[in-house]
Amino acid sequence: MTGRTHDLAAFTALNIVFVTAALPRMSIATAFVALGANMIGGLFPDIDNATSDIWDKFRGGTVAGRIIKPLIGGHRMLSHSLCGLALTGFVLKKILPAVGTVLIADMEIVWWSVMVGYASHLITDSLTTQGVPWLFPLPVRIGFPPIRQLRIRTGGFVEKIVVFPGLLILNGYLLYIRYPLYLGFVKALGGQ
Repeated sequence: MTGRTHDLAAFTALNIVFVTAALPRMSIATAFVALGANMIGGLFPDIDNATSDIWDKFRGGTVAGRIIKPLIGGHRMLSHSLCGLALTGFVLKKILPAVGTVLIADMEIVWWSVMVGYASHLITDSLTTQGVPWLFPLPVRIGFPPIRQLRIRTGGFVEKIVVFPGLLILNGYLLYIRYPLYLGFVKALGGQ
């Protein structure tokens, strides 16, 4: 999937969690940091690709990407697996408390936002012809549907005409059916 599809998929996954889970109250700062963290999480598995959109966000990112890629096994290897998800979650659990001393935000909510974005990346990449090595280091790539010819080509017609607009429509639908929930959330943010 392309970077913009991963961004939208991460937001959609966070939106689904928002409408289905009982979320704690949070400050405006936490909401904004969590949303940004979700977008980073949605792109993070592609740190193994020097030309990925995530590296465009940082000065010298392409150079850093070229250094990191061989360390984590190349594209769609460690960072695109359950092992990579767990490792990233573990490292973030150690790092985010220090970040929380600078940013006035609930780092537990931020952590979950990153993890939701990360998981959405793995799920959407599973829809592509390449699939994802969910069980890395086992050399098996898993895709949905199991028949490779029925999967989506990254940046192809189906992604642009079906997947991306479908995610937009899903977000609009969630907003429509759960409007009072969103309204209450925004009012609670303003009251803090």
